[in-house]
Amino acid sequence: MNKGEVCARIEEIGIIPAVRVCTAEEAHFAAETVAGGGIPIVEITLTVSEAIELIAHLVKFHPKMLVGAGTVLNAEVAKRCLDAGAQFLTSPGLDLKVVEFAARNEIAVFPGALTPTEVITAWDAGSDFVKVFPCGGIGGEKYIKSLKTALPQIPLIAAGGVNQQTAGHYILAGATGIGVGTELIPADAIVARDAERIRELSRRFLGFVSEARKRLGPQKEKVAAAKTDFAKLHKRGAGARSRVGEE
Repeated sequence: MNKGEVCARIEEIGIIPAVRVCTAEEAHFAAETVAGGGIPIVEITLTVSEAIELIAHLVKFHPKMLVGAGTVLNAEVAKRCLDAGAQFLTSPGLDLKVVEFAARNEIAVFPGALTPTEVITAWDAGSDFVKVFPCGGIGGEKYIKSLKTALPQIPLIAAGGVNQQTAGHYILAGATGIGVGTELIPADAIVARDAERIRELSRRFLGFVSEARKRLGPQKEKVAAAKTDFAKLHKRGAGARSRVGEE
């Protein structure tokens, strides 16, 4: 997939499972299982042992799976992930050198940001999405709604504190997608190799996102018009690149 196709796929599915486990074998099991539950996207965090080797393995043997690297903290590591075949890069914070590296190499990127200033900085630098992390402890969906009201043109990924009770609320608040970790891939399910439990959770989260998007249906045209008008007034700087779907 090229970067545009990757971004479109992320928007379509709306869920980025974050695999943060101990071993590469556990991460491999988690990735295959969430894909079997209907979420063909996986973020392998670099806190996983042998994460980069696992990314390369998944890209080679699971071509229908969208494989990204998480906790990418500098451009040097970003290059190693790209060389392994990672199709997107993400992190808990904002390092502009990582965003710039991704822009030069045409790979999707969504860094973490928390404050409005960080969100704007990440977007102006050329991020494809901005991951609001950790949003659960600072107002949750209400905070996402506040950001979207002020910055309707910026697609946000809500992460940090997303669970079964809040998943749909984040979408209703305006998030393009959600990042989910242990609420989707519980540690005890990994230890027990309980694939059915993880697949069931995958189906549930897909249902939450789908139902919320259906409820948003009547609002879509109004929101799209607002984004278009705002984007015409506030174009990115010279260093930014085009984003698929940008209005």
